Amino acid sequence: MSYRYTPMLAKEAPNSFSDKDWIFEIKWDGFRALAYVNDKVALRSRNNKELIDNFPELQEMKQLASNVVLDGEIVVIRNGKSDFQALQERGKAVKQEEIQRESLTQPAQYIVFDILEKDGKSLTKLPLLERKRILRESVKEGEHVVLSDFVEEKGENYFRAALEKGIEGLIAKRKNSTYQQGLRTGDWLKVKNLQSCDCVIFGYTKGTGARAKSFGALILGLYDKQAPFFIGKVGTGFTEETLQELCAEFESLSTEEAPFETGFNQNITWLEPKLVCEVHYQVVTNDFRLRMPRFLGLRKDKSPLECTVDQLSKGELNEYVAKRDFEVSPEPSGNQQKSDRQIFVVQEHHSRRLHYDFRLEKDGVLKSWAVPKGIPESTEDKRLAVQVEDHPIEYAKFEGIIPAGQYGAGTVKIWDNGSFTAKVWDDNMVEVTLRGERLRGRYVLVRLKRAGEKNWLLLKGRD
Repeated sequence: MSYRYTPMLAKEAPNSFSDKDWIFEIKWDGFRALAYVNDKVALRSRNNKELIDNFPELQEMKQLASNVVLDGEIVVIRNGKSDFQALQERGKAVKQEEIQRESLTQPAQYIVFDILEKDGKSLTKLPLLERKRILRESVKEGEHVVLSDFVEEKGENYFRAALEKGIEGLIAKRKNSTYQQGLRTGDWLKVKNLQSCDCVIFGYTKGTGARAKSFGALILGLYDKQAPFFIGKVGTGFTEETLQELCAEFESLSTEEAPFETGFNQNITWLEPKLVCEVHYQVVTNDFRLRMPRFLGLRKDKSPLECTVDQLSKGELNEYVAKRDFEVSPEPSGNQQKSDRQIFVVQEHHSRRLHYDFRLEKDGVLKSWAVPKGIPESTEDKRLAVQVEDHPIEYAKFEGIIPAGQYGAGTVKIWDNGSFTAKVWDDNMVEVTLRGERLRGRYVLVRLKRAGEKNWLLLKGRD
Protein backbone atom coordinates (compact mmCIF):
# COMPACT_ATOMS: atom_id res chain seq x y z
CA MET A 1 0.00 0.00 0.00
CA SER A 2 2.71 2.46 -0.95
CA TYR A 3 0.24 4.39 -3.15
CA ARG A 4 -1.48 7.36 -1.50
CA TYR A 5 -5.03 8.06 -2.58
CA THR A 6 -6.73 11.48 -2.70
CA PRO A 7 -10.34 11.74 -1.49
CA MET A 8 -13.13 12.26 -4.02
CA LEU A 9 -15.06 15.47 -3.33
CA ALA A 10 -18.72 16.54 -3.42
CA LYS A 11 -20.39 19.61 -4.89
CA GLU A 12 -23.06 21.61 -3.09
CA ALA A 13 -26.67 20.86 -4.07
CA PRO A 14 -28.94 22.99 -1.89
CA ASN A 15 -32.18 21.29 -2.95
CA SER A 16 -33.04 17.72 -2.01
CA PHE A 17 -34.16 15.45 -4.83
CA SER A 18 -35.23 11.88 -5.58
CA ASP A 19 -33.79 9.86 -8.45
CA LYS A 20 -33.66 6.11 -9.16
CA ASP A 21 -30.04 6.41 -10.33
CA TRP A 22 -28.80 7.82 -6.99
CA ILE A 23 -28.25 6.68 -3.41
CA PHE A 24 -28.38 8.89 -0.32
CA GLU A 25 -26.26 8.70 2.86
CA ILE A 26 -26.11 10.71 6.08
CA LYS A 27 -23.62 13.59 5.92
CA TRP A 28 -21.47 13.29 9.02
CA ASP A 29 -19.83 16.42 10.44
CA GLY A 30 -16.31 15.21 11.15
CA PHE A 31 -12.77 14.76 9.84
CA ARG A 32 -12.59 13.12 6.41
CA ALA A 33 -9.92 10.42 6.51
CA LEU A 34 -8.58 7.56 4.38
CA ALA A 35 -7.70 4.42 6.36
CA TYR A 36 -4.83 2.20 5.19
CA VAL A 37 -5.33 -1.10 7.06
CA ASN A 38 -2.74 -3.86 7.00
CA ASP A 39 -0.57 -5.09 9.89
CA LYS A 40 -0.94 -1.54 11.19
CA VAL A 41 -3.45 1.28 10.68
CA ALA A 42 -2.67 4.63 9.05
CA LEU A 43 -5.38 7.27 9.09
CA ARG A 44 -4.68 10.18 6.73
CA SER A 45 -6.58 13.48 6.60
CA ARG A 46 -7.32 15.33 3.37
CA ASN A 47 -4.06 17.28 3.76
CA ASN A 48 -2.22 13.98 4.42
CA LYS A 49 -1.78 14.48 8.16
CA GLU A 50 -1.55 11.29 10.22
CA LEU A 51 -4.48 11.12 12.65
CA ILE A 52 -4.27 7.66 14.21
CA ASP A 53 -2.16 8.87 17.16
CA ASN A 54 -4.98 11.24 18.16
CA PHE A 55 -7.60 8.47 17.89
CA PRO A 56 -5.96 5.29 19.23
CA GLU A 57 -9.35 3.58 19.67
CA LEU A 58 -9.57 3.34 15.86
CA GLN A 59 -6.70 0.82 15.89
CA GLU A 60 -9.65 -1.55 16.25
CA MET A 61 -9.72 -1.67 12.44
CA LYS A 62 -6.81 -4.16 12.47
CA GLN A 63 -9.21 -6.78 13.89
CA LEU A 64 -12.04 -5.91 11.49
CA ALA A 65 -10.31 -5.77 8.09
CA SER A 66 -6.99 -6.43 6.36
CA ASN A 67 -5.24 -5.26 3.21
CA VAL A 68 -7.77 -2.54 2.42
CA VAL A 69 -7.90 1.21 1.83
CA LEU A 70 -11.11 2.77 3.13
CA ASP A 71 -12.75 6.17 2.89
CA GLY A 72 -14.78 7.53 5.78
CA GLU A 73 -15.40 10.19 8.38
CA ILE A 74 -14.06 10.39 11.94
CA VAL A 75 -16.82 11.63 14.23
CA VAL A 76 -17.68 11.98 17.90
CA ILE A 77 -21.33 11.07 18.48
CA ARG A 78 -23.41 12.86 21.08
CA ASN A 79 -27.18 12.47 21.42
CA GLY A 80 -27.34 10.49 18.20
CA LYS A 81 -25.56 12.98 15.95
CA SER A 82 -21.99 14.06 15.23
CA ASP A 83 -20.54 16.80 17.45
CA PHE A 84 -17.83 18.65 15.54
CA GLN A 85 -16.81 20.82 18.48
CA ALA A 86 -16.13 17.74 20.59
CA LEU A 87 -14.12 16.28 17.72
CA GLN A 88 -12.03 19.45 17.50
CA GLU A 89 -11.26 19.15 21.21
CA ARG A 90 -10.08 15.58 20.58
CA GLY A 91 -7.80 16.84 17.83
CA LYS A 92 -6.14 19.41 20.12
CA ALA A 93 -4.93 16.82 22.65
CA VAL A 94 -1.17 16.25 22.36
CA LYS A 95 -0.04 14.53 25.57
CA GLN A 96 -0.40 10.75 25.60
CA GLU A 97 -2.28 10.61 28.91
CA GLU A 98 -4.67 13.31 27.70
CA ILE A 99 -5.32 11.44 24.44
CA GLN A 100 -6.02 8.20 26.32
CA ARG A 101 -8.41 9.95 28.69
CA GLU A 102 -10.28 11.60 25.80
CA SER A 103 -10.56 8.28 23.96
CA LEU A 104 -12.44 6.88 26.98
CA THR A 105 -14.60 9.89 27.86
CA GLN A 106 -15.61 10.94 24.33
CA PRO A 107 -14.56 8.14 21.97
CA ALA A 108 -14.48 8.59 18.22
CA GLN A 109 -16.07 6.44 15.56
CA TYR A 110 -14.98 5.88 11.98
CA ILE A 111 -17.97 5.86 9.62
CA VAL A 112 -16.85 3.92 6.51
CA PHE A 113 -18.62 4.71 3.24
CA ASP A 114 -16.24 3.50 0.50
CA ILE A 115 -13.44 1.07 -0.29
CA LEU A 116 -10.65 2.07 -2.69
CA GLU A 117 -8.33 -0.94 -2.60
CA LYS A 118 -8.42 -4.59 -1.55
CA ASP A 119 -5.50 -7.04 -1.48
CA GLY A 120 -3.34 -4.64 -3.46
CA LYS A 121 -5.89 -4.13 -6.26
CA SER A 122 -7.39 -0.70 -6.88
CA LEU A 123 -11.20 -0.60 -6.98
CA THR A 124 -11.59 3.04 -7.99
CA LYS A 125 -12.76 2.24 -11.54
CA LEU A 126 -15.63 0.07 -10.33
CA PRO A 127 -19.13 1.57 -10.06
CA LEU A 128 -20.21 2.74 -6.61
CA LEU A 129 -22.72 -0.04 -5.86
CA GLU A 130 -20.12 -2.68 -6.69
CA ARG A 131 -17.64 -1.01 -4.31
CA LYS A 132 -20.37 -0.96 -1.64
CA ARG A 133 -20.86 -4.72 -2.05
CA ILE A 134 -17.12 -5.38 -1.70
CA LEU A 135 -17.00 -3.08 1.34
CA ARG A 136 -19.69 -5.09 3.16
CA GLU A 137 -17.80 -8.32 2.42
CA SER A 138 -14.42 -6.93 3.49
CA VAL A 139 -15.04 -4.94 6.69
CA LYS A 140 -16.79 -5.99 9.89
CA GLU A 141 -18.37 -3.47 12.21
CA GLY A 142 -16.99 -2.98 15.71
CA GLU A 143 -17.34 -0.72 18.73
CA HIS A 144 -15.67 2.19 16.92
CA VAL A 145 -16.04 1.25 13.24
CA VAL A 146 -19.42 1.52 11.50
CA LEU A 147 -20.44 0.95 7.88
CA SER A 148 -22.47 3.83 6.46
CA ASP A 149 -26.02 2.87 5.52
CA PHE A 150 -27.85 4.35 2.54
CA VAL A 151 -31.22 4.50 0.83
CA GLU A 152 -31.91 4.34 -2.88
CA GLU A 153 -33.95 6.85 -4.93
CA LYS A 154 -36.06 8.46 -2.15
CA GLY A 155 -33.76 11.35 -1.34
CA GLU A 156 -36.43 13.92 -0.47
CA ASN A 157 -38.10 11.74 2.19
CA TYR A 158 -34.74 10.76 3.64
CA PHE A 159 -33.62 14.39 3.74
CA ARG A 160 -36.74 15.44 5.68
CA ALA A 161 -36.24 12.57 8.14
CA ALA A 162 -32.59 13.55 8.64
CA LEU A 163 -33.48 17.16 9.40
CA GLU A 164 -36.12 16.07 11.93
CA LYS A 165 -33.40 14.20 13.83
CA GLY A 166 -31.11 17.24 13.83
CA ILE A 167 -28.73 15.85 11.21
CA GLU A 168 -27.31 18.55 8.93
CA GLY A 169 -27.94 16.81 5.61
CA LEU A 170 -27.16 14.05 3.14
CA ILE A 171 -24.60 13.06 0.55
CA ALA A 172 -26.17 12.04 -2.75
CA LYS A 173 -24.10 9.72 -4.95
CA ARG A 174 -24.68 8.48 -8.46
CA LYS A 175 -24.98 4.67 -8.38
CA ASN A 176 -22.65 4.05 -11.31
CA SER A 177 -20.03 6.65 -10.33
CA THR A 178 -16.39 5.64 -10.24
CA TYR A 179 -14.10 6.99 -7.50
CA GLN A 180 -12.62 10.13 -9.06
CA GLN A 181 -9.69 11.10 -6.86
CA GLY A 182 -9.41 14.74 -5.86
CA LEU A 183 -12.23 15.77 -8.22
CA ARG A 184 -15.56 17.46 -7.59
CA THR A 185 -17.40 16.24 -10.71
CA GLY A 186 -20.99 16.40 -9.54
CA ASP A 187 -21.33 12.61 -9.16
CA TRP A 188 -21.37 13.26 -5.40
CA LEU A 189 -23.54 16.07 -4.04
CA LYS A 190 -23.92 17.59 -0.58
CA VAL A 191 -27.59 18.20 0.22
CA LYS A 192 -27.88 20.41 3.30
CA ASN A 193 -30.44 22.64 4.97
CA LEU A 194 -27.83 25.39 5.02
CA GLN A 195 -24.97 25.43 2.56
CA SER A 196 -21.38 25.46 3.75
CA CYS A 197 -18.05 26.33 2.24
CA ASP A 198 -14.44 25.79 3.30
CA CYS A 199 -12.82 29.22 2.83
CA VAL A 200 -9.31 30.63 3.11
CA ILE A 201 -8.83 33.51 5.57
CA PHE A 202 -6.92 36.19 3.61
CA GLY A 203 -7.22 38.98 6.18
CA TYR A 204 -9.43 40.79 8.66
CA THR A 205 -10.96 44.22 9.22
CA LYS A 206 -10.33 46.40 12.25
CA GLY A 207 -12.71 45.76 15.14
CA THR A 208 -14.72 48.40 16.95
CA GLY A 209 -16.65 48.55 20.23
CA ALA A 210 -16.59 45.16 21.99
CA ARG A 211 -14.34 43.88 19.18
CA ALA A 212 -11.81 46.71 19.41
CA LYS A 213 -9.10 44.34 20.72
CA SER A 214 -9.76 41.59 18.17
CA PHE A 215 -11.22 42.13 14.68
CA GLY A 216 -14.44 43.07 12.91
CA ALA A 217 -14.77 40.51 10.13
CA LEU A 218 -12.67 37.93 8.29
CA ILE A 219 -11.85 38.46 4.61
CA LEU A 220 -12.65 35.23 2.78
CA GLY A 221 -11.47 33.86 -0.53
CA LEU A 222 -11.35 30.76 -2.70
CA TYR A 223 -9.01 29.58 -5.44
CA ASP A 224 -9.89 29.35 -9.12
CA LYS A 225 -7.12 27.60 -11.07
CA GLN A 226 -4.60 28.53 -8.35
CA ALA A 227 -5.65 32.21 -8.41
CA PRO A 228 -7.34 33.60 -5.26
CA PHE A 229 -10.49 35.68 -5.49
CA PHE A 230 -12.71 37.42 -2.96
CA ILE A 231 -16.07 35.85 -1.98
CA GLY A 232 -17.05 38.09 0.94
CA LYS A 233 -16.45 38.67 4.61
CA VAL A 234 -17.89 37.05 7.73
CA GLY A 235 -18.41 38.87 11.04
CA THR A 236 -20.79 36.58 12.96
CA GLY A 237 -20.57 33.21 14.67
CA PHE A 238 -17.55 33.92 16.90
CA THR A 239 -17.34 33.09 20.60
CA GLU A 240 -14.96 35.00 22.84
CA GLU A 241 -12.72 31.93 22.93
CA THR A 242 -12.71 31.74 19.13
CA LEU A 243 -11.80 35.42 18.81
CA GLN A 244 -8.80 34.91 21.09
CA GLU A 245 -7.74 31.74 19.26
CA LEU A 246 -7.89 33.44 15.85
CA CYS A 247 -5.99 36.54 17.04
CA ALA A 248 -3.22 34.28 18.33
CA GLU A 249 -3.07 32.52 14.93
CA PHE A 250 -2.92 35.86 13.09
CA GLU A 251 0.16 37.17 14.93
CA SER A 252 2.72 35.43 12.70
CA LEU A 253 0.80 35.64 9.41
CA SER A 254 0.48 39.35 8.60
CA THR A 255 1.69 40.49 5.18
CA GLU A 256 1.66 43.68 3.10
CA GLU A 257 0.55 41.89 -0.06
CA ALA A 258 -3.13 42.15 -1.03
CA PRO A 259 -4.22 39.07 -3.00
CA PHE A 260 -7.33 40.68 -4.57
CA GLU A 261 -9.62 43.72 -4.61
CA THR A 262 -12.57 43.67 -2.22
CA GLY A 263 -14.52 46.66 -3.52
CA PHE A 264 -14.96 48.37 -0.14
CA ASN A 265 -12.93 50.94 1.76
CA GLN A 266 -12.00 49.45 5.11
CA ASN A 267 -8.81 49.08 7.01
CA ILE A 268 -7.72 45.52 6.20
CA THR A 269 -4.85 43.60 7.71
CA TRP A 270 -3.80 41.03 5.12
CA LEU A 271 -2.65 37.54 6.10
CA GLU A 272 -0.67 34.82 4.43
CA PRO A 273 -3.18 32.22 3.15
CA LYS A 274 -2.50 29.53 5.76
CA LEU A 275 -5.82 29.19 7.63
CA VAL A 276 -9.01 27.45 6.50
CA CYS A 277 -12.42 27.97 8.10
CA GLU A 278 -15.89 26.56 7.48
CA VAL A 279 -18.70 29.02 6.86
CA HIS A 280 -22.45 28.55 6.56
CA TYR A 281 -24.25 30.74 4.05
CA GLN A 282 -27.71 31.17 2.57
CA VAL A 283 -26.99 31.57 -1.14
CA VAL A 284 -24.34 32.63 -3.67
CA THR A 285 -25.18 36.03 -5.18
CA ASN A 286 -24.85 36.89 -8.88
CA ASP A 287 -21.56 38.73 -8.24
CA PHE A 288 -20.28 35.55 -6.55
CA ARG A 289 -20.47 36.58 -2.91
CA LEU A 290 -21.68 34.52 0.04
CA ARG A 291 -24.97 35.91 1.32
CA MET A 292 -25.52 35.88 5.13
CA PRO A 293 -22.35 33.91 6.00
CA ARG A 294 -21.73 32.66 9.55
CA PHE A 295 -18.40 31.40 10.91
CA LEU A 296 -18.44 27.77 12.11
CA GLY A 297 -14.83 27.06 13.01
CA LEU A 298 -11.29 26.49 11.79
CA ARG A 299 -10.61 23.40 9.67
CA LYS A 300 -7.02 22.42 10.38
CA ASP A 301 -7.58 19.11 8.61
CA LYS A 302 -7.80 20.92 5.24
CA SER A 303 -5.21 22.78 3.20
CA PRO A 304 -5.89 26.22 1.64
CA LEU A 305 -5.43 25.05 -1.96
CA GLU A 306 -8.29 22.57 -1.46
CA CYS A 307 -10.65 25.54 -1.02
CA THR A 308 -11.68 25.95 -4.65
CA VAL A 309 -14.56 27.65 -6.42
CA ASP A 310 -16.19 24.38 -7.45
CA GLN A 311 -17.43 23.91 -3.88
CA LEU A 312 -20.07 26.52 -4.70
CA SER A 313 -23.06 25.62 -6.80
CA LYS A 314 -26.21 27.57 -7.39
CA GLY A 315 -29.34 25.57 -6.75
CA GLU A 316 -30.62 26.19 -10.27
CA LEU A 317 -28.13 23.62 -11.63
CA ASN A 318 -29.05 20.83 -9.21
CA GLU A 319 -31.23 18.99 -11.74
CA TYR A 320 -28.69 19.50 -14.53
CA VAL A 321 -25.88 18.00 -12.42
CA ALA A 322 -28.02 15.10 -11.19
CA LYS A 323 -28.82 13.97 -14.74
CA ARG A 324 -25.26 13.81 -16.06
CA ASP A 325 -22.12 11.74 -15.61
CA PHE A 326 -19.34 14.22 -16.37
CA GLU A 327 -16.70 11.49 -16.50
CA VAL A 328 -18.47 10.18 -19.62
CA SER A 329 -20.28 13.16 -21.11
CA PRO A 330 -18.23 16.04 -22.60
CA GLU A 331 -20.84 18.56 -21.42
CA PRO A 332 -19.60 21.33 -19.07
CA SER A 333 -20.05 20.67 -15.34
CA GLY A 334 -20.99 24.26 -14.50
CA ASN A 335 -18.33 26.36 -12.72
CA GLN A 336 -18.76 29.70 -14.52
CA GLN A 337 -21.44 31.81 -12.86
CA LYS A 338 -21.99 34.71 -15.27
CA SER A 339 -20.96 36.06 -18.67
CA ASP A 340 -19.83 39.52 -19.73
CA ARG A 341 -23.22 40.25 -21.36
CA GLN A 342 -26.68 38.71 -21.54
CA ILE A 343 -26.35 35.92 -24.08
CA PHE A 344 -28.62 33.52 -25.92
CA VAL A 345 -27.92 30.36 -27.89
CA VAL A 346 -29.97 28.04 -30.08
CA GLN A 347 -28.53 24.53 -30.38
CA GLU A 348 -29.55 21.94 -32.96
CA HIS A 349 -29.86 18.72 -30.99
CA HIS A 350 -29.97 15.39 -32.82
CA SER A 351 -31.06 13.01 -30.05
CA ARG A 352 -33.95 10.53 -30.26
CA ARG A 353 -35.73 13.18 -32.28
CA LEU A 354 -34.33 16.33 -33.82
CA HIS A 355 -35.22 19.43 -31.81
CA TYR A 356 -33.80 22.87 -31.09
CA ASP A 357 -32.75 24.04 -27.62
CA PHE A 358 -33.47 27.73 -27.00
CA ARG A 359 -31.47 29.16 -24.08
CA LEU A 360 -31.49 32.61 -22.47
CA GLU A 361 -29.10 33.76 -19.72
CA LYS A 362 -30.69 34.78 -16.44
CA ASP A 363 -29.41 34.79 -12.83
CA GLY A 364 -26.13 33.08 -13.70
CA VAL A 365 -27.62 30.15 -15.68
CA LEU A 366 -29.16 29.47 -19.09
CA LYS A 367 -32.93 29.17 -18.85
CA SER A 368 -33.76 26.52 -21.43
CA TRP A 369 -36.62 25.32 -23.65
CA ALA A 370 -36.74 22.40 -26.10
CA VAL A 371 -38.49 23.44 -29.33
CA PRO A 372 -39.43 20.34 -31.38
CA LYS A 373 -40.46 22.16 -34.59
CA GLY A 374 -37.68 24.75 -34.63
CA ILE A 375 -37.56 28.50 -34.03
CA PRO A 376 -40.44 30.39 -35.71
CA GLU A 377 -39.44 32.34 -38.83
CA SER A 378 -42.56 34.48 -39.25
CA THR A 379 -45.05 36.21 -37.00
CA GLU A 380 -47.67 33.65 -38.07
CA ASP A 381 -45.75 30.68 -36.62
CA LYS A 382 -46.50 29.39 -33.12
CA ARG A 383 -44.15 26.73 -31.77
CA LEU A 384 -44.44 24.58 -28.65
CA ALA A 385 -41.47 25.14 -26.33
CA VAL A 386 -41.04 22.74 -23.39
CA GLN A 387 -39.08 24.17 -20.50
CA VAL A 388 -36.23 21.90 -19.35
CA GLU A 389 -33.66 22.11 -16.56
CA ASP A 390 -31.39 25.17 -16.31
CA HIS A 391 -27.98 24.77 -17.97
CA PRO A 392 -24.64 26.36 -17.00
CA ILE A 393 -23.37 29.46 -18.80
CA GLU A 394 -20.57 27.43 -20.45
CA TYR A 395 -23.19 25.41 -22.32
CA ALA A 396 -23.62 28.34 -24.72
CA LYS A 397 -20.31 27.32 -26.32
CA PHE A 398 -20.89 23.57 -26.25
CA GLU A 399 -20.82 21.51 -29.42
CA GLY A 400 -20.13 17.80 -29.46
CA ILE A 401 -21.47 14.29 -29.17
CA ILE A 402 -23.19 13.17 -25.96
CA PRO A 403 -22.41 9.41 -25.76
CA ALA A 404 -25.06 6.71 -25.99
CA GLY A 405 -26.54 5.83 -22.61
CA GLN A 406 -26.20 9.39 -21.34
CA TYR A 407 -29.06 11.84 -20.85
CA GLY A 408 -29.73 13.64 -24.15
CA ALA A 409 -27.44 11.30 -26.13
CA GLY A 410 -26.74 12.62 -29.62
CA THR A 411 -25.04 15.43 -31.52
CA VAL A 412 -25.27 19.07 -30.41
CA LYS A 413 -24.43 21.93 -32.81
CA ILE A 414 -24.73 25.68 -32.32
CA TRP A 415 -27.42 26.93 -34.74
CA ASP A 416 -27.29 30.58 -33.67
CA ASN A 417 -26.03 32.70 -30.78
CA GLY A 418 -25.60 36.29 -29.72
CA SER A 419 -26.83 38.74 -27.10
CA PHE A 420 -30.28 39.94 -26.09
CA THR A 421 -32.17 42.43 -23.97
CA ALA A 422 -35.30 41.53 -22.00
CA LYS A 423 -38.35 43.78 -22.01
CA VAL A 424 -40.56 41.45 -19.91
CA TRP A 425 -39.59 38.46 -17.80
CA ASP A 426 -42.11 37.13 -15.32
CA ASP A 427 -43.67 33.78 -14.42
CA ASN A 428 -45.96 33.69 -17.45
CA MET A 429 -44.23 35.69 -20.18
CA VAL A 430 -40.74 36.37 -21.51
CA GLU A 431 -40.24 39.03 -24.20
CA VAL A 432 -36.72 39.58 -25.56
CA THR A 433 -34.94 41.28 -28.45
CA LEU A 434 -32.35 38.94 -29.95
CA ARG A 435 -29.16 40.07 -31.68
CA GLY A 436 -27.79 36.98 -33.39
CA GLU A 437 -26.56 36.04 -36.85
CA ARG A 438 -29.83 34.32 -37.86
CA LEU A 439 -32.27 35.57 -35.28
CA ARG A 440 -32.78 39.29 -34.86
CA GLY A 441 -35.71 41.17 -33.36
CA ARG A 442 -38.51 40.42 -30.89
CA TYR A 443 -39.35 36.93 -29.66
CA VAL A 444 -41.96 36.07 -27.05
CA LEU A 445 -42.48 33.04 -24.79
CA VAL A 446 -45.97 32.64 -23.29
CA ARG A 447 -46.75 30.00 -20.68
CA LEU A 448 -49.64 27.64 -21.53
CA LYS A 449 -51.20 27.52 -18.08
CA ARG A 450 -53.69 24.75 -18.86
CA ALA A 451 -51.13 22.50 -20.57
CA GLY A 452 -48.78 22.03 -17.63
CA GLU A 453 -46.25 24.36 -16.08
CA LYS A 454 -43.43 23.38 -18.46
CA ASN A 455 -45.28 24.03 -21.74
CA TRP A 456 -44.90 27.43 -23.44
CA LEU A 457 -45.55 28.94 -26.87
CA LEU A 458 -42.62 30.55 -28.71
CA LEU A 459 -43.65 33.38 -31.07
CA LYS A 460 -41.83 35.79 -33.38
CA GLY A 461 -42.94 39.29 -32.46
CA ARG A 462 -43.55 42.18 -34.81
CA ASP A 463 -40.69 44.67 -34.89
